[in-house]
Amino acid sequence: MIEFTPWPEDLAQSYRDRGYWLGRSLAAGLEAQAARNPDATAILCGARHISYGQLERAARALATHLCRTGLGHGDTALVHLPNRAEFYMTFFALIKIGVVPVYALYSHKQNELRAYAEQIRPRLLIADRAHPVFADEAFLAELPSVEQTLFLSDEAFSLTDRCDGDADLPEGAGPTPSGEVAFFQLSGGSTGTPKLIPRTHDDYDYSIRESNRICGVTSATRFLCALPAPHNFLMSSPGALGVFDAGGCVILAPNPEPQSCFDLIAEHRVTMAALVPSAVSLWVEAAKLRGAPAPLDHLLVGGASFAETLARQVPEVLGCRLQQVFGMAEGLVNYTRLGDPDEVVFATQGRPISEADEIRILDLQGDPVPEGAEGQLAVRGPYTFRGYFRAAEQNARAFDAEGFYYSGDLVRRHPSGNLQVVGRVKDQINRGGEKIASEEIEHLLMRHPAVRQAALVSTPDDSLGEKSCAFVVGDAGLKGILLRKHLMELGIADYKLPDRFRFVAELPLTHVGKPDKKRLRDMLAECDT
Repeated sequence: MIEFTPWPEDLAQSYRDRGYWLGRSLAAGLEAQAARNPDATAILCGARHISYGQLERAARALATHLCRTGLGHGDTALVHLPNRAEFYMTFFALIKIGVVPVYALYSHKQNELRAYAEQIRPRLLIADRAHPVFADEAFLAELPSVEQTLFLSDEAFSLTDRCDGDADLPEGAGPTPSGEVAFFQLSGGSTGTPKLIPRTHDDYDYSIRESNRICGVTSATRFLCALPAPHNFLMSSPGALGVFDAGGCVILAPNPEPQSCFDLIAEHRVTMAALVPSAVSLWVEAAKLRGAPAPLDHLLVGGASFAETLARQVPEVLGCRLQQVFGMAEGLVNYTRLGDPDEVVFATQGRPISEADEIRILDLQGDPVPEGAEGQLAVRGPYTFRGYFRAAEQNARAFDAEGFYYSGDLVRRHPSGNLQVVGRVKDQINRGGEKIASEEIEHLLMRHPAVRQAALVSTPDDSLGEKSCAFVVGDAGLKGILLRKHLMELGIADYKLPDRFRFVAELPLTHVGKPDKKRLRDMLAECDT
């Protein structure tokens, strides 16, 4: 059993009694659809049309292969794949035999992958030889726990070859129990080391089913997955797993570039898509030149702050319904509802999916704020986790004695009951939906011998919501291009590279001796006006 912090038994029993937790595995939806509609198309991936029967057989064959090599309950895996059908084959295969994976983003490089591997000690790596990190064996030597590898592009270990045909799982193989860990989600937290979020079958399955109900996902849904497939948003809100559960079709795109996505929407009759605000901005500009991406009916937008002026252009320019989403990999998901009035849809980020979601909006001392006032968000419920993986110090800061999780978001409650996200308590930058922990980049910058101090702050950006600026105290002659090269050599994802560098003689400090990031942001604003 993979260790995790469970829900208190009285709450867990109440969630079961109220029908939130059904005791089924995350593979149950696929298995039901494969039995009911085996010839219906589950995935369109380039020229490949993969039916539900084929997806189930592929997942079962891969699961059988892995199980026969000795993998099963108690084992972990590190998965690093692009937006390809094999991502979902892998997801369901590992679920079927109880191997608990971390799904890294394809943009992640050595620094992030190393951190995940250090935490879970994976026996299995599934990756893509086409990615620069795995172009040779150098990085594999840094993963001593890995005993087995499967590579998407390697002929000898091709997932496609291994997934052909039918297979029966060995006797005794099966998913982890529904109340135990199914996989790890990635935290967008503010600390230097990426935190892992244990998600159980019960809690994640409930979130998917309720998301389907609220978003109107059916077997007729044709969903475009253009953001990274491992993102919580693209997996479960309602995401590809919601579409598979309902018997719809997932159309894969490598990225949200508007021209290619508009072509896919037209060719495959896409009805639903999910984007972050920076991608919406690109789509809006493209649609003004080319026309709305017909027949798109429904756009979900989440992952970052969404300006009301841009939100109003979704139906006007893109010609589809808008549904705002405010969710987190740790659990809580909020949606505007499809029948909400315009002032709610355009100006709020929705309300919780469950009547069992307990929401508190508190001041920095932990006391409730007046109704309508801004405060920090605290939440607990049937699909909000109870603790990060092997992170006692972080958990002590993130949870209170009653088990409420403090997300670091600043929100206010709209008169409609919907939440409006107004900022962050935590030191984190949200760059186009990708979360950057300032502390992580600061520590890496200070590994350069010419850097004495570093502070990373956010700066507003019309396209991405936020960009980053690194303030650096260092030796004379130090330049941003040298520090970008330094960070790239350390193997961080490109989106984490600072967008700007400012070299200063000293950093302003708070009264407790920490870098005064409010003053640094004010300095940037003064320079930009």
